[in-house]
Amino acid sequence: MIKFTRTAHYISKSIGRAIGDYDMISEGDKILVGLSGGKDSLTLLKLLRERQRWSPVKYELLACHVRTDASYTEQARIRALKKLCGDMGVKCLFKKIRLLAEDKKISCFWCSWNRRKTLFETAAKLGCRKVALGHQKDDIAETTLLNILFHGEFSSMKPRQELFRGEIIIIRPLCYVEESHTRRLAKEERFPSVSCKCPQMEDSKRQYIKSFIRELERKYPYVKTNITKSITRVKEDYLSYRPKKPQATRLPSCKKK
Repeated sequence: MIKFTRTAHYISKSIGRAIGDYDMISEGDKILVGLSGGKDSLTLLKLLRERQRWSPVKYELLACHVRTDASYTEQARIRALKKLCGDMGVKCLFKKIRLLAEDKKISCFWCSWNRRKTLFETAAKLGCRKVALGHQKDDIAETTLLNILFHGEFSSMKPRQELFRGEIIIIRPLCYVEESHTRRLAKEERFPSVSCKCPQMEDSKRQYIKSFIRELERKYPYVKTNITKSITRVKEDYLSYRPKKPQATRLPSCKKK
């Protein structure tokens, strides 16, 4: 049972608000939590489990940890996750997928795509229509800027997103929670440090954007909130600009009259 410190209470309240605002959990739901082993996914799993004890809406929780041959996750950390899930009374499945190949360079996108695919396949086999991911407010703000700056599109992470014609629904109950709060709770609860130690993490575009937002917040503390709010306050009249295709110029006829 989690200690309900001030931090835990704040995060749990924020999770409850997100669940209500976006209709994330319904009666009888079977939810698969993507457990990376980092502070965010551990916070999500623990607080969803705690809320499960007293919530009037009854739901079932399962967890899944996906490791790859490029994730550098040690066996000791796998054991730590097994113990943590056992202590909470949550069944956790452990999957391993192969990514490394001599003819293919592993990118963050490729790794993420394959891990997500494995999560969805596992959810389908277990009969879990909903997959809960530990993305928090910082992740949403960073993704929004990443897509604008590096992909030339305005898109982000939706708190609730239906995929495959509604067969799988992604929910992000931490969408109102800042990373600083999950970091604080991880220290208070003494979560094991079991996140992936990929050598590309420190040199990724996401790390650059994270540092950029952090630097802006020193002078403008509201920028992260404004970025996340922007995806719900879209002024379509100012976004639908598309240049018209130039019409082909018709040459005058050369026929003699």
